[in-house]
Amino acid sequence: MQTLNQDIKNRTFRPVYLLYGEETFLKNSYKKQLREAVVGEDTMNVTTFVGKNVDVDELIRMADTMPFFAEKRMVLVEDSGMFKSAPDTLVTYLPTMPETTCLVFVESEVDKRSRLYKKVKERGYAAELGRQSPAMLSRWAGGILSKAGKKITGRTMEYFLGMTGDDMENIRMELEKLISYTYGREVITEEDVRAIGSVRVTNRIFDMVAAIANRQPKKAMELYEDLLTLKEPPMRILYLIARQFNEILQVKELMGQGCDRNTIATKLKMKPFVVGRTMPQAKIFTREQILSYVQLCVDAEEAVKTGRMQDRLAVELLITKKYG
Repeated sequence: MQTLNQDIKNRTFRPVYLLYGEETFLKNSYKKQLREAVVGEDTMNVTTFVGKNVDVDELIRMADTMPFFAEKRMVLVEDSGMFKSAPDTLVTYLPTMPETTCLVFVESEVDKRSRLYKKVKERGYAAELGRQSPAMLSRWAGGILSKAGKKITGRTMEYFLGMTGDDMENIRMELEKLISYTYGREVITEEDVRAIGSVRVTNRIFDMVAAIANRQPKKAMELYEDLLTLKEPPMRILYLIARQFNEILQVKELMGQGCDRNTIATKLKMKPFVVGRTMPQAKIFTREQILSYVQLCVDAEEAVKTGRMQDRLAVELLITKKYG
């Protein structure tokens, strides 16, 4: 991330960037920062491609287009899946791309052995934006509170992060609530954290997946409606469902290797109690069923991003497994 920060600060941009990993907040943040730094509020010199059916010829044509009354043009490619199987034409094109173009890929998963990944690293910069450590999250959250004129002890911060989990977008939203709740006071206490702490969304997601596993679509839909009532965006719910199934898959594979709860927790960097409650779900689902739901999550996200379906309906169909 230091390289990204330095490039944005100095306005010295590489031809191509890749932002990838499971921390959506960081990917969206750096995508926004790069766009603002490269083209500002200019919309004429930005072209966006979303989804797996990217027209590579059109992408190259737009990248070859000179910026209109500006120094730079940005081409943004999101969730293309091309870092698993990219056309040779795109790989061979990158070294010839005009210096006036900045190409930015935003992906959830990449194959580091792919030719496109290696070419991006050679020509530009690939930033893996994964889950952050508790220490980093504590510093980041503390910085936000400090800017708002708030003080918090290390113990209270640990308690706060224990309630929010490690999702940075969720932490940001809870910090906003905490700052508003303590208006007029400087020091934040554990009592303040308890007062504003919302019901853990991840617990409801876990219960929702359990309902899916037990073939209780009505209960799963009730939990979904509860989350919507709590003002949780459908796309965030979708992301958390996908993350839960990915965790179930990883736990199932390690269980198959004979690993116990503590070993799995260490390998996956999960809390033992989380692994403990995930293991029964891993036993209920077959590997094929888990992979099927992961793919359904990907398909639902793509359908929403490409405008083929509304976000709320896409998640509803996923929960009842009628997505198609």
